[in-house]
Amino acid sequence: MLKKSTTLGMTFCALMGMTVLLSPAQAEDSKEKHGHADHDHAHAPMFTEGVVVLRSTKGNKVRGRLTLKQTKSGVRVTGRVTGLTPGEHGFHIHEFGDLRAADGTAAGGHYNPDGHDHGAPGDHERHAGDLGNITADSEGVSKVDITQKDLKLHFVIGRSIVVHAGKDDLKSQPSGDAGPRVAVGVIGIAQPAKKKMKKN
Repeated sequence: MLKKSTTLGMTFCALMGMTVLLSPAQAEDSKEKHGHADHDHAHAPMFTEGVVVLRSTKGNKVRGRLTLKQTKSGVRVTGRVTGLTPGEHGFHIHEFGDLRAADGTAAGGHYNPDGHDHGAPGDHERHAGDLGNITADSEGVSKVDITQKDLKLHFVIGRSIVVHAGKDDLKSQPSGDAGPRVAVGVIGIAQPAKKKMKKN
């Protein structure tokens, strides 16, 4: 009788042990099944507008504010830049949002994830950050309105926009021979506009 009870007890303990071992695996499987949707949701871009506040590099007085909006065709960059010399100035998206260097060089090179040569905005092969030139009037003011086709805003958030001292010739390698950087600013996520409350 004692032997039978001992056998039954051992069987019960073994079954309980299997349940304990299976439970974490089942929990992990359940977590995995529900995790994909949450993971995708976590990485889905929840914004359609970016903002840049340009600040001058050492020895310059260039300032500006830019807005980047995602459109069906690409990213539209609009805004105003002041303190420029009259004429054309190279205007690009650069790799990093690093403003630690006084001359703007910590922003790195042009944003170029596909490894193409430098070119004009309309070229089939060009840097993704090749925005061409902006033009300043006699008072040093440039009104910016450029659309970079096939660009996604969420890929450039945290990078920077750089304004150069000279004209981008749109062909010299690696960056158009546009001269020193006179202003730089990080591309940040713009605060969403507050929705107006409907009056009763």
